[in-house]
Amino acid sequence: MATEGHDLSAFDVEGLRDCADFRIGLAVAEWNHEITHALRDGALHVLSEVGVTDILNRNVPGSFELPLACQWLLTHGRCDAVIAVGSVIRGETAHFDYVCQAAASGVLRAGMDADKPAVFCVLTDDNIEQSRARSGGRHGNKGVEAAVAALQMARLRRELQHGQDWGIGL
Repeated sequence: MATEGHDLSAFDVEGLRDCADFRIGLAVAEWNHEITHALRDGALHVLSEVGVTDILNRNVPGSFELPLACQWLLTHGRCDAVIAVGSVIRGETAHFDYVCQAAASGVLRAGMDADKPAVFCVLTDDNIEQSRARSGGRHGNKGVEAAVAALQMARLRRELQHGQDWGIGL
């Protein structure tokens, strides 16, 4: 297992202080709310720790609805980055596969279409125990990791837009 023995919640607050002026969107699925609210809270903790105060936190029914919410947050909400928070737990039907694929592809497309970061924080686990382990349990909180990724990507976009020279010759 890729996360075995790794706490996913470690981040450097000082390394992200320059991100305090970003507007960050959170699209949070209500389905499996025990998990999604824990992921949301992890993301909000990071944003608070680094000083981000401009946060659009919106709920949607389930993970299938996350891509459209991300698109709206990036365009109409004028967010610098968005985090799609969801949880899909495998059941006895193929529904799991369809929802996971649609959510992943849709969130990617929302970010690509808006030319802004859209971070996928949708747990796709086989059982509730795996979800709990990744939403504040023994593997940390993927919401923390997603918030860090959103801030890093928003900062990268800003640096490239402002023509920051990285000293790399091509």
